[in-house]
Amino acid sequence: MNNKSIRIPFVDLQLQYQPIQTQIEQAIQAVLEKGDFILGQALKDFEGAFAAACGTIYGVGVASGTDAIALGLQACDIEPGDEVILPANTFVATLIGVLHAGAKPIFVDCDDRTALIDLSAAARAITPKTKAIIPVHLYGQMVSPRELLDFAETHKVLIFEDAAQAHLAKRDGYGAGSVGRAAAFSFYPSKNLGAFGDGGIVLTRDPDVAEKMVRLRNYGASQKYLHIEVGTNSRLDTLQAAVLHQKLPYLPSWNRERWNIAQQYNTELAPLASCGIIPMENHSGEGHVYHLYVIRMDDSCAIERQLLQEKLTAAGIQTGIHYPIPCHLQPAFLNLGYEVGDFPCAEKLAKQILSLPMYPGLSNSQVQEVVGAIALSLNAERQKLLCI
Repeated sequence: MNNKSIRIPFVDLQLQYQPIQTQIEQAIQAVLEKGDFILGQALKDFEGAFAAACGTIYGVGVASGTDAIALGLQACDIEPGDEVILPANTFVATLIGVLHAGAKPIFVDCDDRTALIDLSAAARAITPKTKAIIPVHLYGQMVSPRELLDFAETHKVLIFEDAAQAHLAKRDGYGAGSVGRAAAFSFYPSKNLGAFGDGGIVLTRDPDVAEKMVRLRNYGASQKYLHIEVGTNSRLDTLQAAVLHQKLPYLPSWNRERWNIAQQYNTELAPLASCGIIPMENHSGEGHVYHLYVIRMDDSCAIERQLLQEKLTAAGIQTGIHYPIPCHLQPAFLNLGYEVGDFPCAEKLAKQILSLPMYPGLSNSQVQEVVGAIALSLNAERQKLLCI
């Protein structure tokens, strides 16, 4: 499909950018005039502002969300031989971050209603080598902080949050990024708070973690030309930080708009529940920030996902799948020893889920059109079945 035939894109970043174009350009110009492109003042300003917005103290900007996981785990003293529990139902960056930190990833299954990590399964995966758990706050919804904190206390493991999809999400009175010892965020352009390229940040209340992060992202240096540990080059560019700082004040209203769009989706989709079209459950109330709006098509659904996606594409509606292959079945990681059937909920969801268009600026009429196209496609397939 060419761009001209797309009437409802999966994400439309221009709607977000155009109203604040002037102030973003002014922020970029200010960095250009100052010339502090690496570890500049705009980065320091943004790190503090984002940490405060998330209810924590320290922020250390890095080059990507993947680096935020890998370096953040190292800053929390995760070492080779340590086991780290994570859900099989996550983007591969979570797994790659664990591997880059040198730790052993231990997958567990997810809850098929929310797609979030199953903490009862995580409890069964605990061994004497378990050092940490990574709750992935998926689709914009947090894993329950109260349950996480109880889990960590019971099993004596640290919590490292993957909050790449959960900017300013809330649950149980906690904000994403404020629950564990540290947390990783991504600023990939399509995130609720996105840069104009790659970027990430590690948040923490622990000054020791923050200090180690500052070294790890900058060649392990405590000061110029004094390298006290093996680090890397992973710094959030000052230009990207300036852009993000300008966008940050708008994030609450953008999240609220996402929430309102999700409520309309819920209302419009309700009549299709009996036909097997089920939205993923929200257990966070208004704390869900809906980075993605995801439905699942259960076994009673008359239309296969691939066919529905093709029909929506033909109607000019873009959709996505997050994620079509669970991490444990990705070809690159079969050496970890997992097989088909190990995590049935994650594997089932991978075959059933579909992400619908979701972004600030998506209109009521567009939501109605998306759901109308789903209903039309569903009814057409049901009629075919009746004629057989």
